[in-house]
Amino acid sequence: MRIKSLVGGQLESNGYIISQKDGAMCYIIDPGYSGEKYLRVIKEAALVLKGIILTHHHHDHVGGVQKIKSETRCPVFMHGEDAEIYKGEVDTVLYGGEKLSLDGEELLIVHTPGHTRGSICVYSEKSKVCFTGDTIFNVDLGRTDLRDGSDAEMCASICNVVSAWANEVVIYPGHGAPANMKFVRVHNREYLEIMGQLENYRPWNGEAFIK
Repeated sequence: MRIKSLVGGQLESNGYIISQKDGAMCYIIDPGYSGEKYLRVIKEAALVLKGIILTHHHHDHVGGVQKIKSETRCPVFMHGEDAEIYKGEVDTVLYGGEKLSLDGEELLIVHTPGHTRGSICVYSEKSKVCFTGDTIFNVDLGRTDLRDGSDAEMCASICNVVSAWANEVVIYPGHGAPANMKFVRVHNREYLEIMGQLENYRPWNGEAFIK
């Protein structure tokens, strides 16, 4: 999988364009700002946009959707719980367990409530990558004190879903740098607190996030 990361906005949100090669199909994940930038990258690489996948409804992850959709008429995918709150148009409502195809590579939609009720992650077993939105970052977890966040649901998502990901799986979060799960299991204090393994915690010492 080829991954193009675009960072922007006051909160420096990560959005992603994923494809296999120039001229192929692509998905956009979380265009939180400047839809024009995503359209320009897609045009330059001669990509064909299959749709926009939104990991949750917060504006810093959906701000560019309207511009992209107005130009391309591509479908928007979002979990049903967040679609009820989101003010934009959702074409395909997700519930978790759906599989989308990216030129033959399977993308699994995983429901991971906690940051919002309808938060999702987008996982590829083939590429060993997961786009996690604001569920989990390299050294911490997403906030649960906003409108529809939940500590209990975040704990369940970490224990029942995230903890099962192998060390080599690389997370591409909604903010900050990517990291593999090996790094997370050493440096992510909030993850370790939930897993009851805080004695394994080591503050990040500047080593590579992916190693």
